[in-house]
Amino acid sequence: MAAISASQVKELRERTGLGMMECKKALTETDGDIEQAIENLRKNSGLKAAKKAGRTAAEGTVVTRVAEDGSYGVMVEINSETDFVARDDNFKAFAEKIADAFFAAKSEDVAAVMDGELETAREQLVQKIGENIGVRRSVVVEAGDGNLVGEYVHGGRIGVLTVLKGGNAEVAKDVAMHVAAINPAVARPEDMPQEQLDAEKAIILAQPDMAGKPEQIAEKMVQGRLKKYLAENSLTEQPFVKNPDQSVAEFVKAAGGEVVGFTRFEVGEGIEKEEVDFAKEVMEQAKRS
Repeated sequence: MAAISASQVKELRERTGLGMMECKKALTETDGDIEQAIENLRKNSGLKAAKKAGRTAAEGTVVTRVAEDGSYGVMVEINSETDFVARDDNFKAFAEKIADAFFAAKSEDVAAVMDGELETAREQLVQKIGENIGVRRSVVVEAGDGNLVGEYVHGGRIGVLTVLKGGNAEVAKDVAMHVAAINPAVARPEDMPQEQLDAEKAIILAQPDMAGKPEQIAEKMVQGRLKKYLAENSLTEQPFVKNPDQSVAEFVKAAGGEVVGFTRFEVGEGIEKEEVDFAKEVMEQAKRS
């Protein structure tokens, strides 16, 4: 039996994306024949899943679950490489299964919930569909005493969980719909981080009409504009999307409730998408052929 060198293991790892021990075992079984090892590894789903793990998966879906009594809710983002796959029935069924598992576990720990049977299901789906698929994140929102959680998902791409004190599930859903549409920065003005206010104040002071203003007048102008900024970016102060004549806070209060907070997921937010120049790619392939 031929000795397996570190360089052979390194090459197989680079070509397959699999772990060191798995590559070493494959090489041992083929007496160091890398091509045969690759062929053998291709017969199992693990290789195909691993080969695609480096691809950017910035499409997909957001799924929510809320307890019947509104005591807690769970939201999960499951990603695919393309929007086409995100609309596939197999992918949708997988996403629902994942959401059920996170809801039952009442957990945000993706690695722990996915360990075992669900990870196997993910790899099998990768093998079947041919795209990288992954569970990106999960959040558990607890209502707290006397509160309730509401949910809304828009087009499978934007999910929102809201928490209200009082009110009812329908009101909580309407507020979640508003959050999905308008995307406020915070729930209430007092929730705005100080660093964000400081940054906004610096922007206001740098505007041309602030130049040469006496300090007291400048400060009044700054405070006025900060108040407007907070009103525009705080959920409770925004005109309610279904009735702009009242604020969200007024809408909820009319139903006997009060806004506590919200969590919003949008598919792919924060992921740097890989830009592919297809024309260049085709030309390069043509040159190599």
